[in-house]
Formats: sequence, C-alpha cells, structure tokens
Amino acid sequence: MAQDPYDLERFVAAQAPVFEQALAELRAGAKRSHWMWFVFPQLRGLGSSPMASFYGLSSLDEARAYLAHPVLGPRLARCVETVLGIEGRSLGEIFGTPDDMKFRSSMTLFARAAGEADSVFARALARYCDGAEDARTLALIGAG
Repeated sequence: MAQDPYDLERFVAAQAPVFEQALAELRAGAKRSHWMWFVFPQLRGLGSSPMASFYGLSSLDEARAYLAHPVLGPRLARCVETVLGIEGRSLGEIFGTPDDMKFRSSMTLFARAAGEADSVFARALARYCDGAEDARTLALIGAG
C-alpha cells in the first residue's frame, strides 16, 4: 500500500457514505446536510470545531497531495464544476452561512495548490467571489 503521510484516507472514509448525496445536493443548488469539512476542506486553524480540526489540511503541500490523490482530487474538481454549473444563486444561497466562507477558503487553498490561473478553483473564486481570495487562508500559507 502506498504511503499516506497526511492520512488522506480520512477523507475517503468520510466521503464514502455521503459523496453521492453531496453531489445531488449541489446539483439541486443547495447544500442540505453535513459534509462541508471533508468535501471542500480548508486549512486547519480557520475553524474551531473538532470536525474543522480533524479535516483541516495542515499546509499547501497537503492540499497538493489531496489534489494528486486518485479519488479525492477528481471528486473535488467534480464538485466544484457542479457548483459552477449552478445558475442564479449566490454562495450564501447554495451553502448557507458559514459554509459559504468555508467554500471561499477551500477554493483559495486549492487555487494556490493547483498553481494554474485557469484552474476550476480559480474559476470558482472569479465567479462567486469576484476573484477575491480568502485573506486568512493566504496568511496561513504565507501568501498574504
């Protein structure tokens, strides 16, 4: 078995029973259940709950490993593409508060991890956040 220095399997295990439901909620244009932490992860230190801590990513390198993971990377991209396909709704309407802020934090982290100006994550920031990245995420990765 390949090494997993970041324990990314914690995300695979958490997503297993709910991923299709999460995708269906996104297709319907509104998140209804509790999966934000492990479908759109953000940096550890942004949230204070035990879930935010457990599913928080430790660094930009861990975010890169998440993107490179054969299950997690494609799932994340698929979810973001689904969000980009939602018409006429704001992040607040799609996710509610504070999950709208978590989405912005997650997109900021993964846009930086992807390192591509036209990544799906950068496109999500452009569409839903007027291109503005999350300042706290940038500060935690030393880019702000």
